[in-house]
Amino acid sequence: MPRRPQALFAMSAETLPSVYPPDLLDRIRARVDIDPTLTAEDFGDPRVRRVLAEAEILLTGWGCPYIDAPVLEAAPRLRAVLHAAGSVKGILAPGWWERGLIVSSAATANALPVAEYTLGMILLAGKDAFAARERYRARRTFTTGEIQPGIGNFGRRVGIIGASRIGRRLIELLRPFDFQVMLADPHVGEDEAAALGVRPLPLDQLMGAGDIVTVHAPALPETRHMIGRHELALMPDGAVLINTARGSLVDTDALAEEVRTGRISAVLDVTDPEPLPADSPLFGLPNVFLTPHLAGSQGNEVRRLGLSAADELERLLTGRPLVHQVDPTAFERIA
Repeated sequence: MPRRPQALFAMSAETLPSVYPPDLLDRIRARVDIDPTLTAEDFGDPRVRRVLAEAEILLTGWGCPYIDAPVLEAAPRLRAVLHAAGSVKGILAPGWWERGLIVSSAATANALPVAEYTLGMILLAGKDAFAARERYRARRTFTTGEIQPGIGNFGRRVGIIGASRIGRRLIELLRPFDFQVMLADPHVGEDEAAALGVRPLPLDQLMGAGDIVTVHAPALPETRHMIGRHELALMPDGAVLINTARGSLVDTDALAEEVRTGRISAVLDVTDPEPLPADSPLFGLPNVFLTPHLAGSQGNEVRRLGLSAADELERLLTGRPLVHQVDPTAFERIA
């Protein structure tokens, strides 16, 4: 029987059972030599160092310690990093491609629940469900059969900022609905936008045209506070801003000033800072709907991340191309 490659889990031991439940763990152990009781949460741990010296594959996830040049030097046989989470930028130092490493990410799998969550928020925001809930709770009554003007999802203009994995998945999910979908992304031209079925617009025009604007750009130095006072002031009265990407993309102080006027509303699953200070005015505003960073994979959705990594492992070991391999040339631009 041929020797199985040596592998090592590098992630939080607490999250490992959720990412790799017993059936997925059995699949992995049938392919590689891996100790599920040894999880690298510190590459300086002597037990981890011994396995790292022989490891050909790292199965990483949330809580993985940073993989820098000294770690790579301690892993001379390492040939692949399979990440059962989203971005690898937070765990892997630039230059890994010079080692010839194959790197895969479950970012596509993690994009699905974020896009689903955002779709739900768009539909609820279009029906003014958040404000209606507040009114109903305050009044404890309503008029049956009353048609409320100014709400509804027929022909609603939805602006998407960023054709990221999540942004593109959201575009797909929006297709069955009667929305007018616009996209602001400097890397997407007219032809690609037409293929996606969206109307391309510069950011300022999209902010001024969208009834609902949802943010899906990567968090990069150049995108920090890309939605600030100027952009928020362009939004039409009654518009809604949704952020399920990264809090740093929106200037929190500027947003707080704008929503305090009641002119626009916000749905925020991410903030800057995160969590918000306990005295943040955003907690008490009826036109701000806050959730604690739960749009990404949670509960039974986490299994999808492990499944993605397990599938990639089998492709790697059978000589097939990986489906979710990270492109080194795009490493600096990804989230």
